Amino acid sequence: MLSIDTQFVSGIPWKEREEMIDSGDMDIAWLCGLPYIWKADRPNPNVELLAAVVMKGERYRRRPVYFSDVVVRIDSPFRSFEDLRGSRWAFNEPNSHSGYNVVRYHLATLGLTQGYFGEVVESGAHLDSLEMILNGQIDASAIDSTVIEMELSTGSDLKERIRIVEVIGPSPIPPWVISRQLPESTRNSLRQVFLRMHADKAGRAILDAGQIAQFVSVTNQDYDPIREMERIGQTVESFLLPPEEPTSKQPKAQRPGFERPTSTPPTDT
Repeated sequence: MLSIDTQFVSGIPWKEREEMIDSGDMDIAWLCGLPYIWKADRPNPNVELLAAVVMKGERYRRRPVYFSDVVVRIDSPFRSFEDLRGSRWAFNEPNSHSGYNVVRYHLATLGLTQGYFGEVVESGAHLDSLEMILNGQIDASAIDSTVIEMELSTGSDLKERIRIVEVIGPSPIPPWVISRQLPESTRNSLRQVFLRMHADKAGRAILDAGQIAQFVSVTNQDYDPIREMERIGQTVESFLLPPEEPTSKQPKAQRPGFERPTSTPPTDT
């Protein structure tokens, strides 16, 4: 026990969460990988990595990664990402890796740098994008795989209402970060609490509720794939098709790899 007074605040949008940790109003936060690399690459970063989750699902292979699932409605005529040219698309927000950055990257690797979708809207959140798909307001969106799985775990009938036509990833999972304004001893102690959480009865119950296997250590270099995806994705000039579609294809960009050991993380970390 660290005997530290804490206050847990949930339901805060990503942008507000970033602003609070930048201003010092929040000491620990769960951040999307894209804003994390922006903060980490500043001359004097105000945050450092605390830990990252490993999800329980089989496809995560005991690695701190996640996916972007391209989702359509179950009765949609679209069967693949290639079918979505000219469709109605939503992204959650432009600072999102799973909903925006990785989509730009995916388009770039396909040589589709001059536009692809017929209509593009910003929904504000992954769950809002899902709702827009179900309501027929849009045709498709890239959704954080952990968001879909959490929604399914609530007993929702979502599985019978959507279809995944493409899986993009894996990507390094959004990390938990901690303010460097806290004393180093406090940061290190809190890190150990996170890393040993799965071995504690109360901690195990919290992790199980979120379908999380455990927290593991990650390094700044583990997020280099997101840096490379952002670099490649910046070659995409627009999500929207121009008035007249281009007839020639752009050369494909090389995909950056993301590999971590597949062995079981040590239980004493």
